[in-house]
Amino acid sequence: MSLPPVEIPLGSMRFNSDSQKLEYFNGDVWMQVHTFSPNLNGGARGLFFGRAEPTVTNRTDYITIPTAGNAIDFGDMNGDGYTYSTTASSTRGICAGGSPGHANVIDGFTFSSTGNATDLGNLTSSRWLMGGGCSNQTRSIFTGGSTFGSPNPIVNTLDYITTASGGDAKDFGDQSVGRRMQASANSSTRGLWAGGYTPTYINTIDYVTIATTGNATDFGDQSRVSGEGAGVCNSTRGVFMGGYLWPSSPMAVYNIIDYVTIASTGNAADFGDLTALTRLSAALSDVNGGLG
Repeated sequence: MSLPPVEIPLGSMRFNSDSQKLEYFNGDVWMQVHTFSPNLNGGARGLFFGRAEPTVTNRTDYITIPTAGNAIDFGDMNGDGYTYSTTASSTRGICAGGSPGHANVIDGFTFSSTGNATDLGNLTSSRWLMGGGCSNQTRSIFTGGSTFGSPNPIVNTLDYITTASGGDAKDFGDQSVGRRMQASANSSTRGLWAGGYTPTYINTIDYVTIATTGNATDFGDQSRVSGEGAGVCNSTRGVFMGGYLWPSSPMAVYNIIDYVTIASTGNAADFGDLTALTRLSAALSDVNGGLG
């Protein structure tokens, strides 16, 4: 006498002793359950450094990028600061320069663990009001800004370190014009800087090849003349958003989002709009590690 067939409920789970894998029933066949853990060596975490209001601090916060939620304390920078330059590899986040106490310091944070910064070395000069940095898995490039002391002269400095080993920064080359408070984006090959203050605001986009040294080359233009914008990127596109133009009547703060294709040159194209007019914002993405 044969037994009646057993009906397997949809979604049933079992452990396959032959494959040593957990499986579920999809209504037709047994399918292997795939699991993963978030990559805390960069992809899942974003860091925010220091602040200027209501007081300047050295605090570093972090978020887990794939999930929503409030920022959590990560550790402290080696000095209070704001308006610094940031870069990242998949394992390390870096914050360089800034006012008032961070000056020429280059700090390193390991994404996978929380804790205070490690002093990696010094910039070629003490600077603040810097733009976003550019990086790949090997190099970090820090750009522009102003040296300290009235009238805070603007510099066109590009200096760099090897991200994994740190050390004092070395000269990379010069920007096309000295500027401060510019937005940045990068692929593994190129670094881009958009807009900034020269001391007039500009819409120029510069680029460099990260693996070599040399002066920045003209890439194209943003859709607006501005500084104090922010940039994010993946391996294909650089996206620049927000910013500020002063003096103008009325004072202009933007919600514009532009984008460029990093591998080519040319003017930025319209991407869309932010939900609010924004300047001096921090931006991050989970491609090469996230920093703001």
